Amino acid sequence: MIEDNFIDDWSVFLAPYGQAVEELKLKLKNIRKEFLAQNRHAPIEFVTGRVKTRESILEKMEIRKINPEDMLIGVQDIAGIRIMCQFVEDIYEVAELLMNRNDFKVLLIRDYIQNHKPSGYRSYHMVLEYPVQRANGEMKVIVEVQIRTLAMNFWATIEHSLNYKYHNDYPEEILRRLERASEAAFMLDEEMSEIRDEIREAIRIFDKK
Repeated sequence: MIEDNFIDDWSVFLAPYGQAVEELKLKLKNIRKEFLAQNRHAPIEFVTGRVKTRESILEKMEIRKINPEDMLIGVQDIAGIRIMCQFVEDIYEVAELLMNRNDFKVLLIRDYIQNHKPSGYRSYHMVLEYPVQRANGEMKVIVEVQIRTLAMNFWATIEHSLNYKYHNDYPEEILRRLERASEAAFMLDEEMSEIRDEIREAIRIFDKK
């Protein structure tokens, strides 16, 4: 078991990550507001964020055999942002918006939509280097951003729960069902994309009421 004494004060260590999450959530929510104020379809449906707990960080290090000196490289999701979108097309629009910003740097992109994991996991991941202003000056922290549709998120939430039970060693029948459910969720996204113009128009009419 990895000891946690390689960090002097976990609350102090995690504080900049919490600041980064709150600032990014606000900025992303403001992007949504701008689109809506211009009577345009907002590619961002809603945004959530969290900072991993000390226990969660240590557990991940233990599972992945990450040494304390490699923690900042091996655990890139200490700070996490999740962006929900209505349509798959929105995901790539949001990714483009983020790549064009100059208030942080995109370090890495993992497209698990075009290249989904064997389990069926689909999502679009970006790893950012985000500068936060602290009392002692600027500090750059790593933030993982996940962009996905509601259907992708439903599947991922269920899979995440099952993973805690099976520790990524699923029985064959469970794995087959997860794969089928992933394909069904993606088919739903594809069908919704086919009629997205009608859906957007219906939402505009509803919002006016």
